[in-house]
Amino acid sequence: MPIATTNPATGAVVKTFDALPPEQIDAAIGRSLAGFRALRDTTFAERAGWMRAAADLLEAEQDEVGALMTLEMGKTYAAAKAEVVKCAKACRFYADNAERFLADEPADAEAVGASRAYARYQPLGPVLAVMPWNFPLWQAMRFAAPALMAGNTGLLKHASNVPQTALYLGELFARAGFPAGAFQTLLVGSDAVEAILSDDRVRAATLTGSENAGRSIAAIAGRELKKTVLELGGSDPFLVLPSADLDRAAEVATTSRCQNNGQSCIAAKRFIVHADVYDEFVGKFVARMSALTVGDPMADGTDVGPLATEQGRTDIEEQVADARAKGATVRCGGTRGDGDGWWYPPTVVTDLTPDMRMYAEEVFGPVAGVYRAASLDEALELANASSYGLGANAWTRDPQEQERVIAGLDSGAVFVNGMTTSYPQLPFGGVKNSGYGRELSAAGIREFCNLKTVWVGDSGGADVDSATE
Repeated sequence: MPIATTNPATGAVVKTFDALPPEQIDAAIGRSLAGFRALRDTTFAERAGWMRAAADLLEAEQDEVGALMTLEMGKTYAAAKAEVVKCAKACRFYADNAERFLADEPADAEAVGASRAYARYQPLGPVLAVMPWNFPLWQAMRFAAPALMAGNTGLLKHASNVPQTALYLGELFARAGFPAGAFQTLLVGSDAVEAILSDDRVRAATLTGSENAGRSIAAIAGRELKKTVLELGGSDPFLVLPSADLDRAAEVATTSRCQNNGQSCIAAKRFIVHADVYDEFVGKFVARMSALTVGDPMADGTDVGPLATEQGRTDIEEQVADARAKGATVRCGGTRGDGDGWWYPPTVVTDLTPDMRMYAEEVFGPVAGVYRAASLDEALELANASSYGLGANAWTRDPQEQERVIAGLDSGAVFVNGMTTSYPQLPFGGVKNSGYGRELSAAGIREFCNLKTVWVGDSGGADVDSATE
């Protein structure tokens, strides 16, 4: 894919960029290492001041940055501005909490024959961040804010269709006061990633993206013995059980499926509904999906804009066509509109069977697949019959059912009676083919730290454990 800003509402190429040549990549890695050596010796208070300055810049520039994201990947302007504000909140969260999250962890010194014993979190060094286009600011910030507050530096390889958003991020932290080289954007194609990650100066990598991209990064990092965090695809289940508030469930189902124009890893994608309420819920859901306004993402009142890429639209068209040809029922949508741009309407498909692509594949657009379950046991079986395990939704007011879904859903997160989302206060990540490791919360900032054991004896020394290795 060329490195270019292409307006998905029209298909017109707005601006193109040349990929960095190898010598400039090498220089950037050198600056990252130098920046790390400077940043790791600063105090948490200094880093917090710079991080709060970054938050101030984001809030002050939310209109311009929001418009840039809408231009590059088609999300509604309102959603884009909300994303900028969420990033500012994450910056402040880590400014306020990083020192506490990374505080020394005392051990029982007497038990190990020491005068002092504890574990200390220390940064690893330059980290490569490979990030996607769908939340071009937020998904990069989930890495950047905790990484910088821990004392690591970042090298951002962003998706090739959001280069201007990537360049904004590459300048943000320097403008906020962080040392030179603390966070840099590398405008490179995917073919440059292996060489960057193989460089001895780069100590770890994080990726948010497809399963195939995750496997590639993991293979390179495994060969090089480098730490990775992978947040990959999702095909999240949304369970609706008989005691659910069906109006509220249908409302949230519509928002979850169509947020970000349906292009979210943790969006609900497979709607599994108990037979007792199936017809009523489907009726409410289809009515809400049909009522959404598709149009100019910069306009007030638009609910769904264009898909980010032409290939993305082709993919969901083929998935829906496959389901229809094999007997599925398209309750609404299912046909692209006329005109330029990569538009696709909110779509609901029922009567899905295992031989259809939609049954097993992630559908990355505003298309919902609905399944009927005769019991909670069957609903859980359907929910877990996926290679993915990122997030899950369940709607029930029965306390016993709530405990069963919390325990029984194979996912990195379970949200009961509310929409799955990411919060700085909570760990975020998946299981199975949705990846490993965690972003956000205390867990996220510790991922790229060395947990160093510290043992300090008195001047007389200590007895040696005869069973030691």
